[in-house]
Amino acid sequence: MIEVVASMARGPVFLAGEVLECLITFTNPMSHLSTSASSEMLAWASAQIHCQFHASESRVALPTQGNKQDVQAESDTVLIPSRGERGQCMLDTPPKILFCDLRLDPGESKTYSYSELVPMDGPPSFRGQAVKYVYKLTIGCQRVNSPIKLLRVPFRVLVLHGMPEPPFPQDEEVAPSNPFLEEEEGGRRDTRTLERALDMLMITTSRRCPHLFNITNMRGKVAKFCIYKTVYRLGEDIIGTFTFSEGDIPCLQYSVSLQSEEEVNEHYQRRPAQAVSVTGHGRHLESCLHTASSHFSLPIPLNVTPGFSTDIVTLRWRLHFEFVTAREPVELPTVLQNQSEVTVWTGAEQVDVDTFSWDLPIKVLPTNPALASYVSQFTGTNSINI
Repeated sequence: MIEVVASMARGPVFLAGEVLECLITFTNPMSHLSTSASSEMLAWASAQIHCQFHASESRVALPTQGNKQDVQAESDTVLIPSRGERGQCMLDTPPKILFCDLRLDPGESKTYSYSELVPMDGPPSFRGQAVKYVYKLTIGCQRVNSPIKLLRVPFRVLVLHGMPEPPFPQDEEVAPSNPFLEEEEGGRRDTRTLERALDMLMITTSRRCPHLFNITNMRGKVAKFCIYKTVYRLGEDIIGTFTFSEGDIPCLQYSVSLQSEEEVNEHYQRRPAQAVSVTGHGRHLESCLHTASSHFSLPIPLNVTPGFSTDIVTLRWRLHFEFVTAREPVELPTVLQNQSEVTVWTGAEQVDVDTFSWDLPIKVLPTNPALASYVSQFTGTNSINI
């Protein structure tokens, strides 16, 4: 028996275009003191990244693929990373051979390093109601005259869409460098690319400019709403303020929900005029009668998917507001200046109300992958016994 362990030291979350690094260790767990201990042999091992796509049959109408067979014979030496997976493999990288003819003595282990650029032209990791995009690193191993064994390590991919390039990119030869630090040119370039993307992401989401909205219904003005930006990173708090003192209509209650909209593009819809799938990710509810001003704070979870668009589906983000207003003015409780007794004000038993809603589109962008790794459902480590 040989134990295979794959571990992503940096964590299980990566930006598209970033280099994924994984350490793969092969161990013969038998002790050399055992009387039955013997050397173990592996014919070969290889690894590659692939993205698996799955669509809901009730929501998505995909074109027929024909009778494509994905069956692998037991004696076949060709690695098919998506073998046994649901859906179809929509993206994969060329396989890389880790070794050929590996012999491990009892208690011996060997570690191999695998690195690959996460494809830039793929979708982000996403588990929606209509489609799913799942990324995995698949390691294939085979003994002589034995079937291939697959070790899969799922990971998450964040995609930065539409991020501007630096206005004046510096040439590699004239870029300033620190002569007191020794580092490989390739590693420095990869780190610089990631840092540049994170810097541009920080600049884009740090711009603040007050956006003012007058909240009105058919009876008049309800409140003034202020939000300082509409572009956010994963993990940020969305903060907004209401000013009810400037309104003409009493507002009894309001709620703000953070929602994502998953819309299947028209050519792939199962039914004409198919409804958009809406998912809630947080809600703030507050009673605000006789309140001059109020505010809310909604955190954007780190484990959600930023907005993106593919040929099949589009994911957008919005703030959904709901207001409950009174049809008639509600009088304030009056307290006499010289009144010594304690008075208790109770609300009206019955109030005629109107309700209305409003949606404010926002943009949600990725964040630092190291930060998103803390709440990832993946561990970045997996193992198998061969």
